[in-house]
Amino acid sequence: MSLKKLVSAVGLMLLMAGVAHAEYPKKDIINIIPWSAGGGTDAAVRGFMHHVEKQIGAKIVNQNITGAQSGIGIAKLMRSRPDGYTIGSMTWDSVITVPYNKLVPGYDLAKLHFLGTITMHPTALVVAADAPWKTLEEFAAAAKAAPNTISVSNVGSGGVWHLPALDMADKMGIELRHIPYPKGSGPQREALLSGETDAASISISGALPALKAGKARVLGVMGEKRDALAPDAPTFKEAGFDVLWGSMRVVALPKDAPDEAKTALEEAFAKTMQNEEFLKWANETGMGPYWMGAEDTAAYIKDIQAKAFRLTDDLIAKGILKK
Repeated sequence: MSLKKLVSAVGLMLLMAGVAHAEYPKKDIINIIPWSAGGGTDAAVRGFMHHVEKQIGAKIVNQNITGAQSGIGIAKLMRSRPDGYTIGSMTWDSVITVPYNKLVPGYDLAKLHFLGTITMHPTALVVAADAPWKTLEEFAAAAKAAPNTISVSNVGSGGVWHLPALDMADKMGIELRHIPYPKGSGPQREALLSGETDAASISISGALPALKAGKARVLGVMGEKRDALAPDAPTFKEAGFDVLWGSMRVVALPKDAPDEAKTALEEAFAKTMQNEEFLKWANETGMGPYWMGAEDTAAYIKDIQAKAFRLTDDLIAKGILKK
């Protein structure tokens, strides 16, 4: 083949590839949110997807499909047509709690392709503004003085906020009453503010409406460093408790979806994370924007799943958690 023909052939191939990429998306994209409306994940994901629409060039229709600690919604994602037009927003429970406890038959993360990670949040211990404890040390002392009387909420037994609270109690040498609110951080906030519970194991973004209103405060965060949304709250390590936990939000779609859809979506997510308008909104709302692409997200999930499974096994062996 002559050089002229070769250049023409390569040009045609590149043009065809560009056309194929440009053909996606042709219609609305459905995004499954496996938690109830009004919670921290719902608000963060809806806001993110609103900004992604401007990058992907299509409307993203959010659907709340709840149950089994996110398992029902993500199971539907796994069964959806792999055409690139159904994606799903996953949380800690989607990759840890549901598969570990086998909450949904046929649930298998191998059926999914992870597009990327969009948030990271340290776990926080939040109390009402008028709570008698001002520090983690005071909270621990009160719990030791009255075992099994102080209640702390989570979003499901063995889940993203329950495991940190159990680990916290173990490291502090205290016994708490753990109250699950499977429908998300919205009900957690309501229970805390109404006095139904004494504390909440939650993300700061999930508690942000109450924090901004001056109705709640953060006793401590389980991160490596203090959180920008609550800079006065110490880390648990600062207070002398070796407790390190956090949560993430990941977006995925069926594994067999077209490569053009996977590429276009990942690129749109990455561009959104660099958009000034989005970042301004994300920082104002406490979304906690954090970006890892498909490859790094897959490696992260494999690692965090192994660590969480080992810790859960240990808690079960100690009798702290029942399977």
